Amino acid sequence: MASIGIVTPQRMHFATPLPLQSGATISDYSLVYETYGTLNTARSNAVLVCHALNASHHVAGVYADQPKNVGWWDNMVGPGKPLDTDRFFVIGVNNLGSCFGSTGPMDPDPATGKPYGAAFPVVTVEDWVQAQARLADALGIVQFAAVMGGSLGGMQALAWSTLYPKRLRHCVVIASTAKLSAQNIAFNDVARQAILSDPDFHGGDFYAHGVVPKSGLRVARMVGHITYLSDTVMADKFGRKLRDTGNDGYQFGFGVDFEVESYLRYQGDKFAQYFDANTYLLVTKALDYFDPARAFGGDLTQALATTEAKFLLASFSTDWRFSPECSREIVAALVANRRAVTYAEIDAPHGHDAFLLDDPRYLALLRAYYDRVWGELETPAAGAAGRVEAPAAAKEAA
Repeated sequence: MASIGIVTPQRMHFATPLPLQSGATISDYSLVYETYGTLNTARSNAVLVCHALNASHHVAGVYADQPKNVGWWDNMVGPGKPLDTDRFFVIGVNNLGSCFGSTGPMDPDPATGKPYGAAFPVVTVEDWVQAQARLADALGIVQFAAVMGGSLGGMQALAWSTLYPKRLRHCVVIASTAKLSAQNIAFNDVARQAILSDPDFHGGDFYAHGVVPKSGLRVARMVGHITYLSDTVMADKFGRKLRDTGNDGYQFGFGVDFEVESYLRYQGDKFAQYFDANTYLLVTKALDYFDPARAFGGDLTQALATTEAKFLLASFSTDWRFSPECSREIVAALVANRRAVTYAEIDAPHGHDAFLLDDPRYLALLRAYYDRVWGELETPAAGAAGRVEAPAAAKEAA
């Protein structure tokens, strides 16, 4: 199937302050986003795709000047693909605090004229959803046909279903969770400590010193990358294979002996070249803080009682970071609330990264689900029943 082709990012500026869960406020900010497909006259075929930790608004297609920079979910979104842009108007938004165009730590703080750095406020999943809702208002989208995401993106989709229950008809949550386990929080903190302890971090204000905390970012990425892969994939891909050093054996030192070591260092080096250290800290904290049941004494059923959307949840058998049990917990809470839920647990060997890959059963599941979403749009009665009033929030032009 063909790619969507050449795409162009867009930017929208917001001058109205955005209150954050922490009590802080972002007074002036921009969001970068991309759109694919055509918004219909009823503005009812829009699908919001929320991104995960190190991704961005660039969901599908390529850039004219960067033909190798393919969108991170290009196998999912495009003409004739599971999320078919011949049917749907798809929006990818870069979250606040990111390093890919939306306002973040690298941008100048209006109060000082210098990069925010460590002064950029901590943001949460709920803060991102509030910002996305403002963008939807500005685009004239009252209700999404679906809000979709994998991993951290799935958390955002779930948050949409509770914060704006009338503004989405379907909620698609893939390889995600309603809260991180202690083990996940621990992995995130180890990664953050690697960055915070790097001498080049300079308390988050490394921009002024003309350096990047590359060592910390490398280790953070290496730790994270291990958790995205299953033991099966690592064994099949690397096993205990040694690098071709010419000595046909161990080097008896602390360099790279094994292929898996070489691979992780390569991934770490590459990551340190394009990702911002402050953004990594912010995003992992947003992961840690997400817990919609916290305000309800830990009762997820009660937390999801306000939802109105129909749900698709998918998990992968070898995903030990966001295991199938995490999705089952959400499914059980939704069923207890008598919500319409479709759940698939896919026996795939790839670990957490499976949600980005080409497992044919997984892609067929999403295709079938979006066929259903499209069928509802094509049914006038269903469309009329799903209409909601426009929000009172003022629209802001780019």
